[in-house]
Amino acid sequence: MVFRKTTEQDLDQVMKIIKQAQEYFRNNHIDQWVNNYPSIETIKNDIANGYSYVLLKDGNIVATAAISFDEEVTYRSIYDGDWLSNSDYVVIHRIAVDNNYKGSGISAEIMKYVEQMCLKKAVNSIKIDTHEQNMSMQKFLEKNGFSYCGVIYLLDRSRRVAYEKILSTTND
Repeated sequence: MVFRKTTEQDLDQVMKIIKQAQEYFRNNHIDQWVNNYPSIETIKNDIANGYSYVLLKDGNIVATAAISFDEEVTYRSIYDGDWLSNSDYVVIHRIAVDNNYKGSGISAEIMKYVEQMCLKKAVNSIKIDTHEQNMSMQKFLEKNGFSYCGVIYLLDRSRRVAYEKILSTTND
């Protein structure tokens, strides 16, 4: 598998995967990724900022995610809990897997690549948030070593549950 930055040429395939995720949320009555979010403009902005990545399997894009080492302003305040650390962190947003590859470990592969990116930058914290109704993402996070930390609010005041994973700095 190859994990690389998204290019403009990848937009159609990335948006196809995003639309599949939007449909999944809609069909499962999860109020996440509504009102055309994330839009093609959102993804173009991620590309311009160097945040957008794709995972390829056999040369085909099978997943997308936004990964940023910049501060997430909505993470400054957390309610009903605390972050595990106050150190530098990477944040993952807009992770989506092609329907044909769901359940095949693709999201876990993305996490492995993100962890490698963190270790190269000497960052040992990964933070992520999701909708409180998105149980599949919450189960995935807990299965992959993330701890529930509390509640954050997006800029539009939407409530999200927040998770963090501290990476081991030893060679276990």
